[in-house]
Amino acid sequence: MKNVVKIIGAGLAGCEAALFLADHGVKTILYDTKPDHFSPAHKSPNLAELVCSNSLRSAEPTSAVGLLKQEMLMLGSKFMDCALKTKVPAGKALAVNRDAFSLCLTKAIQSHPNIEFKTEEWKKIPDKGIVILATGPLTTPALLDSLSSVTTSEGLHFYDAISPVIETDTIDSANSYWKDRWDDQSKGDYLNCPLTKEEYDLFYDELIKAEQVPLHDFEEPRFFEGCLPIEVMAARGYKTLLFGPMKPVGLWQPGADQKPYAVVQLRKENSEGSALNIVGFQTKLSYPEQKRVLSLIPALKNANFLRFGSIHRNTFVDAPRVLDCFIRLKGRAHLFLAGQISGIEGYVESAATGLLVGFNVLRLLQKKNLVIPPPTTAMGSLITHLTNLETKDFQPSNVNFGLFPKLVERHTKKERKQKYAERAMTDLKRWLELLK
Repeated sequence: MKNVVKIIGAGLAGCEAALFLADHGVKTILYDTKPDHFSPAHKSPNLAELVCSNSLRSAEPTSAVGLLKQEMLMLGSKFMDCALKTKVPAGKALAVNRDAFSLCLTKAIQSHPNIEFKTEEWKKIPDKGIVILATGPLTTPALLDSLSSVTTSEGLHFYDAISPVIETDTIDSANSYWKDRWDDQSKGDYLNCPLTKEEYDLFYDELIKAEQVPLHDFEEPRFFEGCLPIEVMAARGYKTLLFGPMKPVGLWQPGADQKPYAVVQLRKENSEGSALNIVGFQTKLSYPEQKRVLSLIPALKNANFLRFGSIHRNTFVDAPRVLDCFIRLKGRAHLFLAGQISGIEGYVESAATGLLVGFNVLRLLQKKNLVIPPPTTAMGSLITHLTNLETKDFQPSNVNFGLFPKLVERHTKKERKQKYAERAMTDLKRWLELLK
């Protein structure tokens, strides 16, 4: 295996693919524009920067994303190694100290003898050699034009918003309390900020009329349903937030005189807990309006905003039309795509596609047949999503059990999740054994 693999983009997918290949003796060159140039959403010079949130979502092995994490660990994921090394308390979720997590992967890249890192902007997809395009949802215009020129359909886009981060010590402790949903026995990992109906009414009224950052004339807003800005949710109706990020159910404060009408939750942004991000409060409001409107939440009336929310354009391909089941561009067997540009959504899913692509690039170099995990697995379900030709208006998706083949037997909801997980792990282990 004398070939050198070029990987363009040192985000989660690119780093995961590079480290998998390098650990298996493959020489790779990893390219990124950092630190010479940053996208509109990135701030840190480190690689694999987390932008939208520091949460990797559920750690429960019976959840779809928790199952995906378990599968990735079985394949030797460095993404998961660093996530577990830098995790912070977050209840049943896996959240990380984002700076420590990024630094962990950056050091792994920089110290690996089989990886050469180059600061360079690719404006055209290389014509020769094996290439993994992992430039993420903010691919530079020149490279996107090059990609568009070799695809058979037009690219698509949606907009993804970022949640604000608050300095913990500036939150009013008299109007907040630590508690996990439905758990009254422990302190909890989430800081809850309750609102009465009158307080919610005021907040809602000001939110729906607050000034938003305008889009460019050529931009058409298409939001991902799993990460809607709060003002977009609020515009759908008065109660939408009450069934979404401000849902009070299970968050009653023990000993309080009355139940809250709405609750805003905050989660630790770092190990020390000195910074908290507002859960589910992605927003495209202008910075002054974010400060004004969010300060109407009683616990945040004097809050210091360490980072305001923002919005950026995310780009992805029409996967069912342009990619094959190995996440390669149809008609170009040596050009793989990985990460969000391939048409998936989420940190964990992005890294998982990097792992899958790395796995198949290794097999390609070994002159073995390319493979995909069984559709009954979480990783296989991502392939199902990317290759479903029945999808007319393709949109990115997180991993979810709706992408899995249905179970034959009928089960309760709790039993069903357990059965999905058991079937997936059994099938993945059998698949890996057959490959050996």
